[in-house]
Amino acid sequence: MAAINREPTRILILGGGYVGLYAALGLQKKLKAGEASVTVVDPQPHMTYQPFLPEAAGGSIEPRHVVVPLRRVLKRCHVLTARVTDVQHGERKVTVERPDGQIDELGYDVLVVALGSVARLLPVPGLNEQGIAFRTIGEAIYLRNHVMSKLDQASSTTDPELRKRLLTFTFVGGGFAGIEALGELEDMARFATRYYENIEPEDLRWVLVEAAGRILPEVRESLGVYTVLQLEKRGIEVNLSTMVKSFEGGKVELSDGNEFESDTIVWTAGVKANPVLKTSDLPLDQRKRVKATAALQIEGMPDAWTAGDNAAVPDLSKTADDPTATCAPNAQHAVRQAQHMAKNIVAVLRGKKPKEYFHKNVGSVASLGLHKGVADVYNIKARGFIAWGMHRAYHVSRMPTFNRKARITVDWLLGGLFRREAISLGQINDPKAEFDRTTRT
Repeated sequence: MAAINREPTRILILGGGYVGLYAALGLQKKLKAGEASVTVVDPQPHMTYQPFLPEAAGGSIEPRHVVVPLRRVLKRCHVLTARVTDVQHGERKVTVERPDGQIDELGYDVLVVALGSVARLLPVPGLNEQGIAFRTIGEAIYLRNHVMSKLDQASSTTDPELRKRLLTFTFVGGGFAGIEALGELEDMARFATRYYENIEPEDLRWVLVEAAGRILPEVRESLGVYTVLQLEKRGIEVNLSTMVKSFEGGKVELSDGNEFESDTIVWTAGVKANPVLKTSDLPLDQRKRVKATAALQIEGMPDAWTAGDNAAVPDLSKTADDPTATCAPNAQHAVRQAQHMAKNIVAVLRGKKPKEYFHKNVGSVASLGLHKGVADVYNIKARGFIAWGMHRAYHVSRMPTFNRKARITVDWLLGGLFRREAISLGQINDPKAEFDRTTRT
């Protein structure tokens, strides 16, 4: 009897971030030829390693080295640049929108939901018009050029009130993203003032606003207190237990009655699961994350998998004390979950049982600018230069591909030899301005 030719299993991965990239890397490494096809869908052709965004914004790393080209590293996978608009697993159908506006429906046999998270916006007047998010490489490049452009404008104006507004930089959110972005950009701007005859470091005003009573909740409270003290020594104003009431017209109004004008408002006040999930037929928890089993399968859907920020994965290291505990939405869990999930998917395809994901958080590291940081790893706390070195060592080890590891290391070496480049490339933010002026004349 002739052998029956079986079509390869179609695996569809929604998202090319931490989970999507590492899951696809694991699958292309473990799957046999003809065993399955893997398609990765993401609106961007690259994966962004977000822990390095602050250093890219601060000029310590070349921005291109913070992203990993999907097509270059996923040589055995299909990469589709498109935005997911709907997921209906009951029909085995995913709707996507291509860059040219074309709408397509994709079928599959196995689904991986790795859509990640988006910035959590609050109904604060003026936020949409004045706020700058900090989650993509484009936003990091924009923010760097924006800050440097404000220094250029302030050095050229004779209006003292305008100058004060231009040199006031406001950050909302005291988590890793906000603190590291603030630390790197303040460091960069202070360094840049040496090239301006009429701007001193004391002329710059940096303001941090955090609704909670502490910052960096991922590390022990004593390190959070230490970080506040270090920021205040650098002249940064830290407002804890404070809400923002309005940003209208660039005027910042705080819940404690404080008001001031600022031309730079950076919003890093939390994230939420990708809103596409709300209209899907996938089971969601109260925070609109996909419900997952400890084996990373979507509850009640053995041929659908999920992990990362958009997933509510049981944290087996804590469920003995808290049965409802889920894994924190951080890069540490996302990378490990993706690698574990790839192994489980291959095991199930070959008729084996998936294994549960278990990983105890080893700690956290954070950079506060050049040669400054805090770390809380394996119950050992570190501060200053040692913590900063731990931050760089850990994250370069987690950066995908040897190519990117090497490029980032070289960036650091060159920066140590020649210092960072404090240059404004403001034209990037409005590349057609000169063309428009020429057309009008």
